[in-house]
Amino acid sequence: MAAIGRFQKGDEIFYAKVVDGELFRLHGDVFGSPSFDKKPTPFKGLRTLTPVQPTKIIAVGLNYAEHAREHNKPLPKTPLFWFKATTSLIPDGGKIEIPFATNRVEFEAELGIVIGRRVRNVTPAAAARYIFGYTAAQDISDRTIQSQESQWCRCKSFDTFTPMGPYVETKIDPHDLTIQLFQNGQLRQNSNSSQLIFNCFDLVSFISTNLTLLPGDVILTGTPSGVGPIESGDRLEVRIQGLAPLVNTVK
Repeated sequence: MAAIGRFQKGDEIFYAKVVDGELFRLHGDVFGSPSFDKKPTPFKGLRTLTPVQPTKIIAVGLNYAEHAREHNKPLPKTPLFWFKATTSLIPDGGKIEIPFATNRVEFEAELGIVIGRRVRNVTPAAAARYIFGYTAAQDISDRTIQSQESQWCRCKSFDTFTPMGPYVETKIDPHDLTIQLFQNGQLRQNSNSSQLIFNCFDLVSFISTNLTLLPGDVILTGTPSGVGPIESGDRLEVRIQGLAPLVNTVK
């Protein structure tokens, strides 16, 4: 497998492999050993959905040193994580909605880990075999609420606050990937996954010692420095090396 997407045509929802702009339908368990059609399915009339339906979204905070410094926060000694509502998911092309017009809401580009097998108490050395792949994502955050509360779930779980996709890339090394965010064509965030304090394998290991991860679950690995406010009309594009770009607008 390589890039895997989830699509809808009418009432039908299906997975497909994306190769050079063509779709090849998947048959069987996407997290197992599926087969694929030999003839492509036309893109016309299809809607691109979020690439997976997780039972939980786990967000990791302050996982880039420069981002911690821009928020005047000490570096965590162990991964700092919380849950985001799965109802906050929107696909590539979806619109991010600002719930309170007077609040400051900010973008956060992130590399997302997609779990491929049920996992509990795995070591970092063995973590890769439980990862299905990687996807582009955002952890949109209402900073006004975040500054007022010690828990971060509410400020990051509004509907539309987790853009993700368009696909899951199943064949990629996550340890040296350029991560960028463009706001209306202007580069705002520019870093590399090599700068993560806790890398992808460390995160899967640590989180799995605290709870069971299931196929399709998503871990957002943290955002680099450069976060900034969004407003209606903005176009946000997350570009991660080796992944299809994630593009969303704001209203």
